[in-house]
Amino acid sequence: MWFGWLSSTNLLKPSLLKGDNMFNDMKKREIFILVFFIFLVSIFVLRLYNITIIDGEEYNNKSLNNRITKIETFATRGEIRDRNGELLAGNKISFNVKFLETGIQNLNISDVAIKIFNILNSYNETHLEFPIKITNNTYEFVYDIDRIKWLLDNDFSSTDTARDVFNSLRKKYLLSEELNDYEASNFLHLQGVYLPINISKMKFTYDVKKENFLDDFNISYDITAEKAFEIIKNKSYYHIPKNYSDEDIYKILTLKYAISSQGYQKYKPVIIAENISSETASKINELNMDLLGITIEIKPIRYYPNNDIGSHIMGYMGHISQQSEIDKYIKELDYNENQLIGKTGIENAFEIDLNGENGYKYIEVNALGQYIKDVENEYDGLENKKAISGNDVQLSIDIDLQKNLENYLKRAFDGISNGTEFSSKWGNYNYREKFEGAQLGAGVVVNVKNGEILALASVPTFDLNLFATGISNKDWNSLNPVNKNNPLAPRPLYNNATRTAVQPGSVYKMITGYAALSQGLNPAMKLFSDGFVKIGNNSYGCWLWNSYHAKHGLTDLYKAIEVSCNYYFFNIGNGYDYYHDRNLNFEMDASKLIEISKEFGLDKGSGIEISEVVKGVPDPEKKKNLVKYYLRKKLEVVLSKYFDENIVSNSDKLKNIINEIISWSDENPSRGIIIKRLEKLGALGDFYKISELADIIKYDYFNLMQWYEGDTLNLSIGQGSHQYTPVQIAKYITSIANGGELLDLSLIKDNGKKVVNELNNEYIQHLKQGMYQVNNYPGGSAYSTFKNFPIKVAGKTGTAEKEGNIPPIDEIKYLTENLNLIDSKLNIADVEKETINILIERNEELANLELKKNKLKNSEEPDLEKIQELSNEIRVLIQNGYLNKSHAMRKAIKNLSTEELTDEMINKYRISYSDYAWYVSFAPYDDPEIAVVILIPQGGHGNYASPVAREIIGDYFKLEPVENQ
Repeated sequence: MWFGWLSSTNLLKPSLLKGDNMFNDMKKREIFILVFFIFLVSIFVLRLYNITIIDGEEYNNKSLNNRITKIETFATRGEIRDRNGELLAGNKISFNVKFLETGIQNLNISDVAIKIFNILNSYNETHLEFPIKITNNTYEFVYDIDRIKWLLDNDFSSTDTARDVFNSLRKKYLLSEELNDYEASNFLHLQGVYLPINISKMKFTYDVKKENFLDDFNISYDITAEKAFEIIKNKSYYHIPKNYSDEDIYKILTLKYAISSQGYQKYKPVIIAENISSETASKINELNMDLLGITIEIKPIRYYPNNDIGSHIMGYMGHISQQSEIDKYIKELDYNENQLIGKTGIENAFEIDLNGENGYKYIEVNALGQYIKDVENEYDGLENKKAISGNDVQLSIDIDLQKNLENYLKRAFDGISNGTEFSSKWGNYNYREKFEGAQLGAGVVVNVKNGEILALASVPTFDLNLFATGISNKDWNSLNPVNKNNPLAPRPLYNNATRTAVQPGSVYKMITGYAALSQGLNPAMKLFSDGFVKIGNNSYGCWLWNSYHAKHGLTDLYKAIEVSCNYYFFNIGNGYDYYHDRNLNFEMDASKLIEISKEFGLDKGSGIEISEVVKGVPDPEKKKNLVKYYLRKKLEVVLSKYFDENIVSNSDKLKNIINEIISWSDENPSRGIIIKRLEKLGALGDFYKISELADIIKYDYFNLMQWYEGDTLNLSIGQGSHQYTPVQIAKYITSIANGGELLDLSLIKDNGKKVVNELNNEYIQHLKQGMYQVNNYPGGSAYSTFKNFPIKVAGKTGTAEKEGNIPPIDEIKYLTENLNLIDSKLNIADVEKETINILIERNEELANLELKKNKLKNSEEPDLEKIQELSNEIRVLIQNGYLNKSHAMRKAIKNLSTEELTDEMINKYRISYSDYAWYVSFAPYDDPEIAVVILIPQGGHGNYASPVAREIIGDYFKLEPVENQ
């Protein structure tokens, strides 16, 4: 454009440019420059006009966005209080030391760093550290220290490489050579082996972090810590004067490296130390004039004044870690990723209410990301939002009653496990027979008029304050059971009141009585209660017969509850008089018992707000279908050992064989018939090999699917397939106490009475009379506990059998030490050799599944359903111990023995479990206010739990012994 204009003015014509006069040439150049300058200025003006006038608002917003940053402010968490207003979970002041670089000179930062770390060290406060540690003039990388510690703690050499460790564990766990490193690592993870190794680099994670650190300073990896420190301290951008000692330089580097590591987020303060003492905080505040940039942040942290009391009700806090938590709290609810959330209990159930609503404020930063000032209402649309504190939650719990209940449970454990006394102002209770396994238990106290829970105890407990700022690995490990193989080992984090679902024993008998009453039982009708019922080759005895070879004789419903007569409930549970071998005048069977169990709410949860386990009532059809499911999964894994490859590799053929075998279950044919049918289906091997598969099918699965008359007998006395938690039983007992209102239980005060079913009051009154006689008639099973008690209490004892033996901590040691007793013909060398062969075979088997899965993954059209199925199969097998040496050794013993050993035969040298002790009650009898349920696993006898209930009832009603009683 401008070139054309110049041409039109003749300034560029050759005739003018070739003149002899120098003045004319200079004049022409000046005119050219002037025109060119005018052109450039015009462009700049036009561009400035576009920026400031046309696009001004857009650029202003961009500038604002670059300078203004939104900082999140956290809400104070809501408090949790008991029914009387006493604080259970609150917030206490925590002091954090922070440094914010606000244009402070480098020399001043150095001075501040030295001073602040000197103060923190003098008060033994934990604080920020630099990755190179100096101890007595010795320089070490922290990463090296951590790596060597891990190696030595795990019985490796301090010089072992990541490859050495990984190969060693591959060999130890006999992992197939067909697996690549990633696949082998996954197999180790499934067996609970987690290594600090980066598999892609085959380096320790400590070394990877060290390399990343050295990369920050462009330092080679083979350098010593001392040399690295020398290079880093001389970096010009740290501006560290030469006259400082290395100890002081370490402090300076600690702070400056933390600042530089934040990159373009320098507006965020560096956290130097967290949760320091108030004494240290005061000292820092005193010297604040000398500590430029240092601030003491006052931050609320969760605080539990009662430490471990009610720990399972409150629940513990933890970092957002699970994917489901990330999706819910971070992605959906916009939580900060560093926030703690309630993981269990009320803290979890009311997380959103307690958390409140976080706020934010705007600050201005410079181009380096350094803080300049707070910004409030200086720009349109930038308004700070104050954090809104979380809502308080008031529980129905009485913390004093809760504290006492936990204490009484502990005293009961001590007395039962040592065979001593439970001391009491109501009279000492003598635990004549000791049961050493009584180390855990639960108790529930309910207001029967509205369903509010007044106390819910699970012992052992744990200190909630361990989780207030994030629990350490050491503290977490201390809360794990000593014997992880034993399901009844004390687990402090496990809520026994809501998650321990076991047989209720005789405390269930009121439901059997109710069911019979609803079918026409006359509660006053006396039936002769003999010692035991014989069905086929099995005997079902009354406890009196089993213990003393005695009989209860003529018994009605009231006496049957009073003395807990099994024989009577065998009769009414099946609608049959076994002594006279005749039908009763009403019909009863398992289905009616199950139906009434549901009416009492045992098929559902208790209604409480925190997580609970619900196993459901026994169901013959459900039981059969579940066993069929597990049989199918078992056959999918083992049939490759018994059928030709061209069959098991064909999914349709394999499915047809499995369906055929499962179809035999209703018939439940004999072992011999199963063997013949397997041969007909094409099973390979000799008679003994095929019989091995037949035994799995017959004894491990088919027999478990059947429902027999004996199952109904067990059902009627609370044994067999029943599995209920203490809170479920408390709900059921509450409905008896209040005359038939089945209420949902609640941990929240004034939450509203919720009636979920109305039971027959007339039948309930008969049950209450029987429960009255338990505590108040000389023959009652809890009479000795309550005979001198000042108010009338109704109750029921329950002793539920716990089948099986306690798994040892070291299963391999058990099998080795008892091998001669298990089978005297076996020797340990042969068993060890066979064990290794089994493990190799199993590892190859699972490796093939893994390779098959990966082949499907890499195919053009991956079968996602089959891939997931294979992944689940591998995971379930490994997690169930398929690759454990103890699991394989057990199999080896069976393989080598000629005695066709069963697991029961191998386990018989273990210590047996003791029975569960249940006691349920309500008081006062005439106008019930509370129900109390106590469970002590391995407590031995039901009555052994009754002193705990007695003490709690006495506390609730503030009772004192009557003189001269």
